[in-house]
Amino acid sequence: MSASIQSGKATVSVPESRAVVPEGQNCVTPEALTNRQRFLNACHCRPMDRPPVWLMRQAGRALPEYRALKERYSFLELVQTPELAAEVTLQPIRRFDFDAAILFCDILAVAEGLGQRYRFREQGGIEMEFLLKSAADIERLEVSAVNERLQYVAKALPLVKAALNGRTALLGFAGSPWTLANYMLEGGGVTEYTKAKALFQADSPLFSRLLEKLAKAVAGFLQLQIDAGADAVQIFDSLGGLLPDNDFAAASARWLKQIVESLKGQAPVIVFSKDAHGNWDELVGTGAQVLGIDWKVELADVCARLPKGVAVQGNLEPSLLTTTPPIVAAAAERILRQMRGRPGHIFNLGHGVPPDAKLENIQSLVDTVRSFK
Repeated sequence: MSASIQSGKATVSVPESRAVVPEGQNCVTPEALTNRQRFLNACHCRPMDRPPVWLMRQAGRALPEYRALKERYSFLELVQTPELAAEVTLQPIRRFDFDAAILFCDILAVAEGLGQRYRFREQGGIEMEFLLKSAADIERLEVSAVNERLQYVAKALPLVKAALNGRTALLGFAGSPWTLANYMLEGGGVTEYTKAKALFQADSPLFSRLLEKLAKAVAGFLQLQIDAGADAVQIFDSLGGLLPDNDFAAASARWLKQIVESLKGQAPVIVFSKDAHGNWDELVGTGAQVLGIDWKVELADVCARLPKGVAVQGNLEPSLLTTTPPIVAAAAERILRQMRGRPGHIFNLGHGVPPDAKLENIQSLVDTVRSFK
């Protein structure tokens, strides 16, 4: 049996759940736990039969069914059409039955909501409609308009939620204020990000004005996603590692904490700050229930420094998905052995699925996690 939603654009469906466990119940038998409950248990460091598994960028470019859609629609059409965004979100769930689905969107949706739209250049890469060059440009950003402009996200999430039918967790997400500031000041993706750091160092009040707007916009966008059915949300601080350790608290962690506090524990928050390895105390201080860990550190070593009540997510090296199933299985087993017995581990990559990942390697990863005892 399956649940499905018909639309003029797409049909979205996944297998129905065989057993739904009340959210507060800590049953650990494989027959009783749904994928959703397993994921939520991990977020709260509750007992599990095995770690839940999902992958950053699991929806999209590595899947042939996604590439088929891209022949008919642009990336922005897929993101901004609720039925299509739901379809892309569900594609990896149908294929791999991950424990969590993450809405297909882009971190620059918040910039769009603020009034700074983005597009993809013909030669590739993101380009913002205009650059933030002055205080006047920053004042143009409309926090109050974000949720109205991003209603396509609010419409897509219930479509996914209905198709998941209680079996699989649903994640929303947003970019962090620091990471968004870099893109918005540079005008898109660049080889070297310098303008946000320069603004932070040269004009602290104006930097704070920009980050305050971004923090409020991100918080509102995440609240919109929770209200629309997201079970948990992730904040991608993908450029956190650009900051010197002694600047991380003021330029990134402060704003992450403000966002987490604004959500008031309504849903678990995952903070993933790539390459910010000298700032575990600051990341714990954000109040996030889960910290995403990239692949450049030993997961067990990081866990030894974190409070027992903080869950972790990670951290297989993404490039391994371009190798062979035995290599992937061996690397995944190594992480699983390191984490055996520690509540609160969500298996994931240390960054996103690479575009040339092989499907048999993703399947090997999922099978390895599912069979681990």
